[in-house]
Amino acid sequence: MIKKRGHRVRKRLLISDDVGQISKALETGLADRTVGAILFTGGTGISPTDVTIEAVRPHLEKELNGFGEVLRAVSYRKMGFPAVLTRATAGIAQGKLVLCLPGSPDGVATALRLFMVDIPHVVHVAAGKH
Repeated sequence: MIKKRGHRVRKRLLISDDVGQISKALETGLADRTVGAILFTGGTGISPTDVTIEAVRPHLEKELNGFGEVLRAVSYRKMGFPAVLTRATAGIAQGKLVLCLPGSPDGVATALRLFMVDIPHVVHVAAGKH
């Protein structure tokens, strides 16, 4: 979906549910001057191994609370109560957009359908180019 919208995917990594590995992947993305957005899928639930939010949140300078709220509202209409189990969030770190999406393919697709068109604008504003 990302490539179909004309965006470039710089790197794809498969990392384990480990705060250190997730944090390191985020730091690598933040250090890359050619990256405007960093996307994580999975690890946003409530199981003990779901630690993406814990790894990412300390890096965020601004959290976009509405992102998770809208995603959960739309998902709730589709699937009911299980939608509230995701802690999906987004925020800004070092002038870059960071997205933490659910791990389910439907959750990722729902989030991208909802927000993909607005991501370039958010990246532009976050980088201070508005």
